[in-house]
Amino acid sequence: MAGPLGAEVFLSVLCAEGLTVVEVPGWRTWNRNAKGPWGALHGVMIHHTVTSGTARTVEICRSGYEGLPGPLCHGVIAKDGRVHLVGYGRANHAGLGDPDVLRAVIAETPLPRDDEATVDGNRAFWGFECENLGDGEDPWPSVQLEAIERVSAALCRAHGWGAGSVIGHLEWQPGKPDPLGFSMDGMRARVAGRLHIPVPPTPPTPTKPVVDLSLLIRAAQHDPDQVGTPVSYPGVRIVEVALVDEGLLQKGYLDGHYGWSTRTAYSAWQESLGYRGRLPGQPADGIPGLATLARLAKKHSFDIVA
Repeated sequence: MAGPLGAEVFLSVLCAEGLTVVEVPGWRTWNRNAKGPWGALHGVMIHHTVTSGTARTVEICRSGYEGLPGPLCHGVIAKDGRVHLVGYGRANHAGLGDPDVLRAVIAETPLPRDDEATVDGNRAFWGFECENLGDGEDPWPSVQLEAIERVSAALCRAHGWGAGSVIGHLEWQPGKPDPLGFSMDGMRARVAGRLHIPVPPTPPTPTKPVVDLSLLIRAAQHDPDQVGTPVSYPGVRIVEVALVDEGLLQKGYLDGHYGWSTRTAYSAWQESLGYRGRLPGQPADGIPGLATLARLAKKHSFDIVA
C-alpha cells in the first residue's frame, strides 16, 4: 500500500529511469478526483489503446470520449518509447475488478483468475495506455516494450514494490483482452530484472557560490598602493564576475584582487542604486555594504554571509 507520490516526484522517478517524458499541458491537475478517491495505490496496470497515431491516441487518453471522460490513464506509452503524461490523480482506466486479484497484487503472489468485477481499480492502480491496435497483429516495437518495462520498474522502485505489483488489464477485469501481443509474465520478468539494475543517483543540485561580506570588505579596504601582497579571497572574483556582467568592469581586470578597477566598478554599482559619497559631488566609496551586495547577489545568483 502506498500513497500517491506527488506530481513532481512522479515525473522525476520516470526521468531517473531513463525515460523520455512528454508533458501534456495541464497534466498535473487533470483527474477524476471529484468522482472518487485515489489511493491507497497497490500497483501498475498496463493497457493497449486500440488506436493508431500518437497525437490522436494522446488526445483520446487525455480527453476521453462519450460515456467515459478523461483522463483515461496517467501516461501514454507511444510506439517510439516516449511517455506522454496526460493526468495525475484518479483516472478512468481500470474500472471494477477482482478482489482476489487485488489481494494477490498486494501480497505479490501468483494472480488468480479474474472472475469478479466488484472492486474499484481506478483508486488502486497507476494506469498506462500503450499505443497499439490491440488486434494481435500490430507490432510492439522493442523501444515501446522497454519503455513499459522502465515505467513499471520506476514506480515499483518509488513505492518499494516488486515486479508482482505490475499487471495487465486482462488480469484484472473479466473479459478484457489488453494488453494483447506480449506476455505479462514476460513483462514482469523484465521488470524484475531491471529492478536489480541500480538507477544512477540524481546529480546534486548545484549550490550557489557564497561571498563572505566581512572578508570582501577587508579586501576592498586594502590600499592598492600599499607595498605587499593584495588582500584577496575567492569571493572577490565572484563579485568581479557580476560587475563584468553589469558592464561596469572590463573583463581584463577580473583577477580576484580588489584593486582600484574593482573598487571603481563597485562604486558605479552603488551609484546605480542611488548611493553617493559622504560629501556633495563625492562618488560612492566602492566598499561593499550589505544592501548593495544583497542586490548584486540576488541578480547574479550567489549567496552572502553577513
